[in-house]
Amino acid sequence: MIKSSVTIALVPEAKGGPFVYWDDLPSSCAKAKELGFDGVEIFPRSPESVDKNQFQDLLSKHKLQFAAMGTGAGMVVHRLSLTNPDIEIRKKAIDFIKSIIDFAGPFGTPAIIGSMQGRHGGDTSKEQAIDWLSVGLNELGAYANQYKTPLLYEPLNRYETNLFNTIGDTAEYLKTLESKNIKILADLFHMNIEEQSIHQAIQNSGNMIGHLHFVDSNRQAAGFGHMNHKPISDALNEVGFDQFVSAEAFPIPNSDEAAKSTITSFKKYFR
Repeated sequence: MIKSSVTIALVPEAKGGPFVYWDDLPSSCAKAKELGFDGVEIFPRSPESVDKNQFQDLLSKHKLQFAAMGTGAGMVVHRLSLTNPDIEIRKKAIDFIKSIIDFAGPFGTPAIIGSMQGRHGGDTSKEQAIDWLSVGLNELGAYANQYKTPLLYEPLNRYETNLFNTIGDTAEYLKTLESKNIKILADLFHMNIEEQSIHQAIQNSGNMIGHLHFVDSNRQAAGFGHMNHKPISDALNEVGFDQFVSAEAFPIPNSDEAAKSTITSFKKYFR
């Protein structure tokens, strides 16, 4: 059964980004439970910034699942990426992502690679950047496998990366890697920019999708834009998707209203 999740950002430097809840983990978990979400997706400044015992207690208290854990602070705070020309920075990027995997893995939770994939440019060709990306993903996919969890790789829109922008291109690329433990995170905001047909892209690559960011056309909560989510939910059901659809959206007009619109839309399309 497809499950619902809401994002909680714990990175002050990312303030203003597309996350529904911010800063207060206990309160955010309580609100997620009250609204009826199945789980939470968190974005920490670092694994060390989250009290694992407290978080485990919160999940247990509110009967929430741990949907996914983001690595975006590696780029936002520490300026790390898997395609940086400096080999030492690439090594630090891998180590940072491994630390996220080590936190999330024992929960049975996947880590997300989004902005930390980086981009090509300057003296770095696209081919070289993809080679570096492949080295990192192969190592990290194998590393995540010890916890029996996949690594989630998120294709971003053209304004955020110039590596892979569509689900189809990403699926073909992932097939070339040694590690087969990498799934696609399909984000509806990025897909709305890049795909000719969102539901067709899901149908074509559905068995490779391991997580979905549930959002509307304007990156506000589902229900606050003009995206037609019905063909998307139909496509996910057709391919047998049974993981999380998670609200990664701007907290507009505020966090609570964004969360309420998301869960209302989730129930409309997935229940």
